[in-house]
Amino acid sequence: MRVRTLNVEMWLPRPIDEVFPFFADAGNLDAITPPWLHFHIVTPRPIDMKAGALIDYKLRVRGIPITWRTEITHWEPPYRFVDRQLKGPYRQWIHEHTFEEKDGGTIIRDKIDYAAPGWLLEPIIHGLFVGPDVRKIFAYRQEKIRELLLAPQPA
Repeated sequence: MRVRTLNVEMWLPRPIDEVFPFFADAGNLDAITPPWLHFHIVTPRPIDMKAGALIDYKLRVRGIPITWRTEITHWEPPYRFVDRQLKGPYRQWIHEHTFEEKDGGTIIRDKIDYAAPGWLLEPIIHGLFVGPDVRKIFAYRQEKIRELLLAPQPA
């Protein structure tokens, strides 16, 4: 199995105590996931985020309906959490979210270790579909995070 890593990072001029709670609410995944994935959280809300929490989703990848289950394997507010795919479209998906206070704001880092499906065809599937899709998903995600967390705050 070939595991690939995508690292993305962004800085927001917001304190960590405003940024982390946004990510601690699994319901915000709907808002930062591209609409073309038709993403929907199936697990009833509110979800008690902690190590061992299970979250079920439905989505469409290139029109194919997918069920996805992740487990929160590490929960260290407000600095880090990790989710791992238990069932879904990837052979492996481990997503580490970290948060660091810096220069009056917060650095948000995502490290995704993933393996595409496909066995012998995996290099082709990754090159044509999975790799570009994962990069597009995280580019969209960063754009939406900026939009939502930098919107004027109510007084």
